[in-house]
Amino acid sequence: MPAAVPPPGIYVPAVLFFKENEDFDVPAIKSHVLRLAQGGVTGIVVQGSNGEAQHLSHDERKEAISLTRKTLDENGFQNVVIIAGCGAQSARETKKLCADAKDAGAAFVLVLTPSVWPGDMTTANIIRYHRDVADYSPLPYMVYNFPTVTAGIDLDSDIILTLSEHPNIVGTKLSCGNIGKLHRITSVKHPSEFCTLAGVSEVLLQGLLSGSAGAIAALPNLVPKLHMKMYALYQAGKVDEAMKIQSQLGQGDWATRKAGGIGAMKTLISKHFGYGETHVRRPLMAVAQLSGPYVDTLEELIASEKTL
Repeated sequence: MPAAVPPPGIYVPAVLFFKENEDFDVPAIKSHVLRLAQGGVTGIVVQGSNGEAQHLSHDERKEAISLTRKTLDENGFQNVVIIAGCGAQSARETKKLCADAKDAGAAFVLVLTPSVWPGDMTTANIIRYHRDVADYSPLPYMVYNFPTVTAGIDLDSDIILTLSEHPNIVGTKLSCGNIGKLHRITSVKHPSEFCTLAGVSEVLLQGLLSGSAGAIAALPNLVPKLHMKMYALYQAGKVDEAMKIQSQLGQGDWATRKAGGIGAMKTLISKHFGYGETHVRRPLMAVAQLSGPYVDTLEELIASEKTL
């Protein structure tokens, strides 16, 4: 029997807040999770790329999931879904992370393709790896395609559609931003049977119009309500109005990358929402001071968010 598919909607890979000594800043993490849930997001991705997953120990990964689930449940957000990033450089470790994710309260896992030896990651080996881990995973499994962090390995639609036939592989996140690829997948696999999600806000509406189930995107860390408003307009058939917001999200996505990525997001969240500090784990760079046209774009987006 096929595994459950994630519900359609908007998911956010939550940034993770640290103290100056790089320990978890638990009050800030809880405040952020709560603000995202109050913003209406469908789900939260814990230990994704924006959550600095590669910088966490196994115990910290479990703690981040448990803390997120507890915060949601204690505040009446039991229906907010948790997807756990579980990619590692070996099948053995990835399987361990999938088991840990279930124990900690996640509902789905999201797995990158290993990339230390990209030359060895042939099509056949990529398919074998994901099938092997999905066979073991106690949670429904999503394939994460993000060439930027996998040494340029970019899974094509043929690979993803082949993997979609596995009974425990239920979706994909396409951080490649390739709408043609997304449309090829959705034209074969309806979101009710395979959850295809855009991986960046700049193609959120374009993905929906091409049959996606929504997105897992970083920008909702700053403006979750604005994303949900655009999504609601799309669902109501008000595409022209939705496109006006989409244009803002596209500019915001680009501005976030240019302003400093994770570090910039933490600085803006601390400034505008009153929790968390700017600390990141090395080798990432904190962004203590923000200025310039890209920051102005993000400030305007946040001002719009606060009116909702």
